Amino acid sequence: MLLRWIGLCAAGGCLSCALLPSAAQSALQRSVNQAMGGKRGTAIVLAVDAGQILAAYHLDVAARRRAFPGSSIKPFTLMALLERQAVDAHTSWVCKRPLNIAGHRLDCSHPATGQPLDAAAALAYSCNSYFTSLATRLTPAQLQESLIEDGFASATGLAPEEAAGNVALAASRDELQLQAIGDWGVQVTPLELLHAYRHVALRARGSGSPELAPVFDGLAGSTGYGMARLAQPDGNVRVAGKTGTANSDEGQWTHGWFAGYAPAETPEFVLVVFLEHGRGSDAADVARHIFGALGANEKAKPSLTAGRKP
Repeated sequence: MLLRWIGLCAAGGCLSCALLPSAAQSALQRSVNQAMGGKRGTAIVLAVDAGQILAAYHLDVAARRRAFPGSSIKPFTLMALLERQAVDAHTSWVCKRPLNIAGHRLDCSHPATGQPLDAAAALAYSCNSYFTSLATRLTPAQLQESLIEDGFASATGLAPEEAAGNVALAASRDELQLQAIGDWGVQVTPLELLHAYRHVALRARGSGSPELAPVFDGLAGSTGYGMARLAQPDGNVRVAGKTGTANSDEGQWTHGWFAGYAPAETPEFVLVVFLEHGRGSDAADVARHIFGALGANEKAKPSLTAGRKP
């Protein structure tokens, strides 16, 4: 298993986890700092069991920066569809690749498979055609309600002076489709995304959510063969996660996201990377270095334990 580092973060930028042994604390924090390399943005590592931050780069940014999540929101769109039985694991769609919605050019960039994509493969390949088409099986109120239930409009309690994101109610088919892929009507903080992926990680470990298997399989496939494969480090530890390249409402540039957890089968920690003026592939590259450092330090893991935090 990977590190079970349990600590409570302090406020501020590059924080200090006071409950960690000093060697483990400095090694983890140093790995996060080095992976970010002075980039504008934030990276945060969270313990799945305790729900506490272990290390962070610019926690203030993680707590207060609101931005479109881009494709990192797709697991939650898929969860909404699965939980309402609007799709199942076998629901497939042929990717049409060229895609334009309300002036947004959203052509798919994943490899052409020549075959219909099922739910897990569509998530792994981040297929815009799949998600924008099948999202119309939800009403605007259903998608809004589901995203709010996932925590995308409320503070997490993980940091002081924390902002909350917002989730709008789509007024048209176009707005619903764009919201489903994180390009309209939903803005999140990195901490909100971290908190939401922690709940996905908790459900991935149990056997109580078999209907969500396409989400877990899709996130593992994303780093295995799909659009987030740059996040998979060398070694035996398999990670799961999702990239996002989100349009900015501040100018003609994009922001890069990666959100995921490891190990894929039995998650112990969650990682979110957000890069200003970046792409999802850039964020995945940062994530790979952090995942790799965590795996390399397994022998140094402390024997701390902590109760589970709901």
